[in-house]
Amino acid sequence: MFCITLESDDPFFNLAIEELLLKNSEEEYLILGINNPSVIIGKHQSAHKEVNTKFVIENDIPVIRRISGGGTVFHDKGNLNFTFIRQSEAGKLVDFRKYTGPVIDFLSSLEVEAKFEGKNDIKVGGLKISGNAEHVYRNRVLHHGTLLFSSSLDMLKNSLRKDTSCYTSRAVESTPSSVINLKEKLVKFRDIYEFKTEIMSYFLQNMAGAVNYALSPSEKEAAESLAMSKYRTWEWNYAYGPEYTFNNSIQVNAKHVSCRMFVRDGIIKECEIKGSGELALISEKLIGCRHMVPDLMNFFKDENILISAEEVYNFF
Repeated sequence: MFCITLESDDPFFNLAIEELLLKNSEEEYLILGINNPSVIIGKHQSAHKEVNTKFVIENDIPVIRRISGGGTVFHDKGNLNFTFIRQSEAGKLVDFRKYTGPVIDFLSSLEVEAKFEGKNDIKVGGLKISGNAEHVYRNRVLHHGTLLFSSSLDMLKNSLRKDTSCYTSRAVESTPSSVINLKEKLVKFRDIYEFKTEIMSYFLQNMAGAVNYALSPSEKEAAESLAMSKYRTWEWNYAYGPEYTFNNSIQVNAKHVSCRMFVRDGIIKECEIKGSGELALISEKLIGCRHMVPDLMNFFKDENILISAEEVYNFF
């Protein structure tokens, strides 16, 4: 097994390298990496439904879709990401316990009692420290998970949408969980980088055939190309998700307004606004517009509708 410590903290690139190694190699890998602040949604989720759109825009936090299923997770410099890419057999491809087991064993070696609970979580004392997801490609499995070490729990909490009642969709929903940082249990480590070094050392010593591996220039170039063509695009991160209906009652220019939009492929396909004459008149013109904050802001400006930026967020 090739063990890779990612030098990049770019979540777009790091997600791309996972897909690249999964689909273009027969080797097995363990990858450890730390990303800049970002919200990573599951393949079958609706971005706006999962994310606090206003908060992530105002704090310049990218929303990125991964190729695996499951729920939404928050990454920052206090979160360690681990990834296994391995060959497997038919009927044994999806196996969360197989891939979380080595992580639990590592924590046990540090006298932290961690348990696999629910569908895909690792918890300590009933509090979540790790969310996990998998993707199967032919006879290969991509398993990746988070390890909260010293994440900003306030940023994590504020990045995720609390009330999803205005969205109706068949999209996979996240399951909210109470979380804890491992730093509270592992005071011996000065920072997450020491923790990362320790876990890599453990895997190199305890996993058969594990050796260090450095990404080649061609692999890096291919990953950056994939990041640009896929992971940095609106088409993948927002439009790819399942269709949804948005219903909300809001205040616009001191008037009570109800808005219903049906969105497919990221585009508003139906729109009805009631309660404001000028908004009702132009609501059909929103059809064909992307359901994105900058697009709606530009639309209202072009239509000479006086509406504050704060009020535009009510349409999400």
